[in-house]
Amino acid sequence: MAEKIKTQIEFLVALQDLDLMLKEIEEVKALGFEVNSEGEATLTRARKELVQTIKKQLLSNYERLRSRYKRAIVPVKEDTCLGCFMRVPTSITAQGRTDVEVLSCENCGRILYWLN
Repeated sequence: MAEKIKTQIEFLVALQDLDLMLKEIEEVKALGFEVNSEGEATLTRARKELVQTIKKQLLSNYERLRSRYKRAIVPVKEDTCLGCFMRVPTSITAQGRTDVEVLSCENCGRILYWLN
């Protein structure tokens, strides 16, 4: 059975998850708790490897959005961006469901993905 080819949006969602975990580690450290440095190193290494698989333009857009929002990539549910809660135009919704290209919310600029 052929393995499913991962799309750029799947890589971006995984990158966001890693970034959120690394941020949580920093917050725990700031509270004065000890953190397993091996686990943190593993997450950092995984992030570096994942970054290599993402197109440079998408990565720079993600990094720019991440500096502005806690979540740079958000799902679309019932044709609504779950970042700004504005309705996504039908033309974008139709394109987004194909998962062929990476699309952004026209209102907040966040990268969108559709849940299957």
